[in-house]
Amino acid sequence: MAKPKDNPNYKVIAENRRARYDYAIEDDVECGIILQGSEVKSLRVNSANVAESYAEVKDGELWLVNSYIAPYEAAKTWGHEERRRRKLLASKKELMRMWSDTQRKGMTLVPLVLYFNHKGFVKLKIGIAKGKQNHDKRASDAKRDWGRQKQRLLRHSD
Repeated sequence: MAKPKDNPNYKVIAENRRARYDYAIEDDVECGIILQGSEVKSLRVNSANVAESYAEVKDGELWLVNSYIAPYEAAKTWGHEERRRRKLLASKKELMRMWSDTQRKGMTLVPLVLYFNHKGFVKLKIGIAKGKQNHDKRASDAKRDWGRQKQRLLRHSD
């Protein structure tokens, strides 16, 4: 993915920061998303949330469920529903892989980041994830805390 410094069009709209804490992400896939015009305008002003949403493969299609895109004020008559199901675009190969992965026990599709790519298109990064239990979360916390402590020690030793 291009960094914001490298590309002026790249812009993160919404990020699910809790996903990496609650789930062990095994793989991630970049998908396109089918949006209405008022939804794109609303995303340009950063009014979206993917934290409570999830993705599912249903009838051979990939859907984003329960994502929130705020209504665009200038599109009063031709607005959009805030929490409608949005179709995601992925290749057939990726779609089949996601479907087979979600059939395994405990696997799910979690939206990670909603962003504008370098061409200005809205993309969604989906993680194929397995839910963590409490002891896994504690281990992740301990590992992260040790990394921070190590950085502090290295900083003070110079």
